[in-house]
Amino acid sequence: MSDFLSFLKSNPYPGRGIAVGKDRVYYFIMGRSENSRNRIFSATEDGIRTEAFDASRLTDPSLIIYHPVRKMGDELIVTNGDQTDTIREYGDFRAALATREYEPDEPNWTPRISALLRADGSFSLSILKRVDGRCLRCFYDYEGCDEGKGYFISTYQGDGSPLPSFQGEPMIIDMPEPEDVWAALNPDNKVSLYANVRGEVKLFNKHLGD
Repeated sequence: MSDFLSFLKSNPYPGRGIAVGKDRVYYFIMGRSENSRNRIFSATEDGIRTEAFDASRLTDPSLIIYHPVRKMGDELIVTNGDQTDTIREYGDFRAALATREYEPDEPNWTPRISALLRADGSFSLSILKRVDGRCLRCFYDYEGCDEGKGYFISTYQGDGSPLPSFQGEPMIIDMPEPEDVWAALNPDNKVSLYANVRGEVKLFNKHLGD
């Protein structure tokens, strides 16, 4: 089991990440460009959405404005893109993601990462990424996890040009408190963090002084 805080502190740019534990889920976004950094998380009726902090500086909303978190009945969808809405429309995690692929942001081809959390404690993770010019769709189903333990998946392995896609299975990690996760993210690149602990949601936004 990896020390999640040490991992985050040593990795300047995992990009966007989802961590799922027994009683909590975290989703964070980071940014290198001005457009990516110009964002905040805001609450919606059934989850959260990304918004431009300064609308006058927004240049291309296509891959940065979306609903990362939405409820679907008694299930919770968490993703790094507009596939959140696809999953909600289909009502089926795998069938929905079979219609999607990685993001069209050559040369990075950013993977789409997604999670579905169920009321019984089970959950699924997925990553859609480009391999040899084609979309590789990976799914990981978990019956649950132990107290204090979780599973983490991100878009990138770390910084680079082009950015290297996440490799391997989701990492097995310890699950720290939300404030510690926020503090461990690279101070220059972090943008926002969604934390849901036992149903209590807290949002962290760098632009709002969190």
